Amino acid sequence: MSLIRGFVAFLILLVAVVLQVTFFPHLAWHGVVPDLALLVVVAAGLTRGPQFAAILGFVGGLLLDLAPPADHYAGRWALALVVVGYVVGRLRVPGQGGRPEPVMVVAAAAAASFLGTSLFALTGLVLKDPVVSVPDMLQVILVALVWDVLLTPLLVPALMVLFRRTEPARVSLA
Repeated sequence: MSLIRGFVAFLILLVAVVLQVTFFPHLAWHGVVPDLALLVVVAAGLTRGPQFAAILGFVGGLLLDLAPPADHYAGRWALALVVVGYVVGRLRVPGQGGRPEPVMVVAAAAAASFLGTSLFALTGLVLKDPVVSVPDMLQVILVALVWDVLLTPLLVPALMVLFRRTEPARVSLA
């Protein structure tokens, strides 16, 4: 990965995290905000593959873990977004030139939202950080899933275009 591509990806992720922790709390639905960092990782996974998305997921998760008002043990979002990045990156179909069908993009974002939020909630349950009931966790997972699916058609295709434009040109030997 070149320095410029890494910087662009970090900048996109940083903007997503800043918006997620500053602007979107004012639009929270049942106390849950959309997970913009997760959607950036989904776009990276579908465009660039599992290794790039897992690294970006770790960085994004760490930013979320350390951004105020972090009220949980650091590392929980990093773990969740690494797994999300790897899993979604494995869905990438190289034969399609990194351009999945719109239905697959929404399905991947929904699955990633469920997986990432569930992992975050389950690690909190295991670590007792903070103690939340299982029905409350299920409600948060469902609301996060709805938020992320609603924002996917607006954000993920544009992010995929950005990630494609920072991809190196392919050389054809034919």
